[in-house]
Amino acid sequence: MGICLSAQIKAESSCSTVAGLSSKYVSTDGNDLSSTGSKVLSVSVPPTPRSEGEILQSTNLKSFSFSDLKMATRNFRPDSVLGEGGFGSVFKGWIDEQTFAATKPGTGMVIAVKRLNQDGFQGHKEWLAEVNYLGQLYNPHLVKLIGYCLEDEHRLLVYEFMPRGSLENHLFRRGSYFQPLSWNLRMKVALGAAKGLAFLHGAETKVIYRDFKTSNILLDSKYNAKLSDFGLAKDGPTGDKSHVSTRVMGTYGYAAPEYLATGINQIQMHFPRA
Repeated sequence: MGICLSAQIKAESSCSTVAGLSSKYVSTDGNDLSSTGSKVLSVSVPPTPRSEGEILQSTNLKSFSFSDLKMATRNFRPDSVLGEGGFGSVFKGWIDEQTFAATKPGTGMVIAVKRLNQDGFQGHKEWLAEVNYLGQLYNPHLVKLIGYCLEDEHRLLVYEFMPRGSLENHLFRRGSYFQPLSWNLRMKVALGAAKGLAFLHGAETKVIYRDFKTSNILLDSKYNAKLSDFGLAKDGPTGDKSHVSTRVMGTYGYAAPEYLATGINQIQMHFPRA
């Protein structure tokens, strides 16, 4: 993997496409997903009338108030910032594991709260895409979305906390906290990220991630890799279609050259024979 020095490409949202999701996809284990037919299960979600841009029904997501998240992050204090990106800043916070109410720092469950920068690169459509995709998808190699906040102009997302940070930090930053990864750990991370992509590509309704890069691969305490940031995700081809055409987006240096040249996304599953 090489470092990417260029800015992120302006994103075109696929809000209407996201609103077209009709199924929840659940992977019950973290094993090899090369045999997607037996390892990926689909659970139907009853279709309900909805307008474009509406949050899909998802009983697993908690709707937080803005005041709750202010308390959980100590009023979004600068010293609680975990990172920053095109969407905005990510803050460390604490909530009760059962009630999800804000708790004192160091007690309860640690969370990561991503707050949309209203003057930033991304906006409501990318926020909505994250809510709708991660609210309907579960896999050990996708970061878990706990809930969201939609209140007035505020747009926030609440995730599980990933204590090892991003793969990018371990590859390109140096310091007492970010140590170089051993080759065994690098292989473990690469395999975990690949399993996350295989899950997205192998589901009944395929998902094109479109933002696969080291800063979006997060690591838990045991260096298990999980894909994050689904703001640019899009439904993949359906039926007999082999591809979907979109405006080019993502990050130069990480996107496939043929996609940058044509704007055509193809999902091809190639697995080694046993």
